[in-house]
Amino acid sequence: MEKVVVYYHQESDTLDIWLGNPKDESFCEEVGGGVILKKDRDGKLIGFEKLYVHQTMNLQRGKRPLPIEVVVA
Repeated sequence: MEKVVVYYHQESDTLDIWLGNPKDESFCEEVGGGVILKKDRDGKLIGFEKLYVHQTMNLQRGKRPLPIEVVVA
C-alpha cells in the first residue's frame, strides 16, 4: 500500500477510505452500523465506506466541516 485515499461525498454524506486501488473493487459487504467493506476479487479488503457521517458524528450538515486529523506514527 503506497497511500491511503479519503473521499468525503457531501451530497450523499458518505466517507470512503481506500487502502488500495478503487478500480480493483469487485464486491462490497455491509457489516452493520452503516459500514460497507470494499473488496477485490480475491476478497482482500481494499477500502471501506461509512454512511450517514454527519448523523453518526452528531454534526449539523452544512454548518460545520467534517473534522479530520491525520496522525503519522
